[in-house]
Amino acid sequence: MDPESPSHDDIGEAALTDIELELFVRAMQRRHGYDFSQYAPASLLRRVRQLANSLECGTISGLTSRTLHQPELLPRVLEGLSVPVSDMFRDPRVFRALREQVLPILASYPRIDIWQAGCAHGEEVYSLAILLEEAGLYERSHIFATDLSTRALQHAQEGIYPAREAQQWSRNYIATGGTRSFADYYSVRYNLLKIDKRLRRNVTFAQHNLVSDKVFCEAHLVLCRNVLIYFSNPLQSHALALFRDSLVRGGFLCLGLRESTDFATTAADFDPFDEPQRIYRRSIHPAAGSKA
Repeated sequence: MDPESPSHDDIGEAALTDIELELFVRAMQRRHGYDFSQYAPASLLRRVRQLANSLECGTISGLTSRTLHQPELLPRVLEGLSVPVSDMFRDPRVFRALREQVLPILASYPRIDIWQAGCAHGEEVYSLAILLEEAGLYERSHIFATDLSTRALQHAQEGIYPAREAQQWSRNYIATGGTRSFADYYSVRYNLLKIDKRLRRNVTFAQHNLVSDKVFCEAHLVLCRNVLIYFSNPLQSHALALFRDSLVRGGFLCLGLRESTDFATTAADFDPFDEPQRIYRRSIHPAAGSKA
């Protein structure tokens, strides 16, 4: 053994964890084509550890080995690395602003295309569908709901959730300015809540990777809420550039309440519309150097 080389104890647990995480990220990229290298390290480490525990791998290295040699685990790994946590009408003031300020403007378009990026289990997709239905716009609208995880997409497409959520979701709905009964939009059986199929008829679910995939569609509204907080600053700028290039001039971007365009390289391409609710509008006039 080289006397100059560090021993296990000399390296320390934190350094070993960094090495394990780096090797896992490299394995995911080279074996499966998914690049997590620009995700916020602390958040990524937390999710990788949780995934290693749930799969009983013992260590991150054990998870890496299984990821390399058991490709059938990939859907579960991707689901563990994504953040499929949301609610119907999460942050009701945001959905009230969409209802009262954004949809009346979108109503001027003969067709309305919406991209919900990082749709998780679909709660916000169906929240949007309800807003559009109540505004009389759903028949000429289409929602493209995308996520990295195929398992999350399957869950979203089924539209089945625990019935215990109904009471809170009803309160959220009322806080958005909803005037009907939230129960009109679902049925309950065996303690499960199933979203009415009429809210799914104009929704397309598809896998999409914000890190590596290109523009998904030409949209009048893009929602990507509580996803960018898990990205590094360069990856946030990359995703925001993707949203910019997806939006029509004057189209709307809605982010999570802890997210903004302020420090992104694309900041000049977005104008604040309702900044407290993190709703922006793609500038009518392109910023210098931006894509027309």
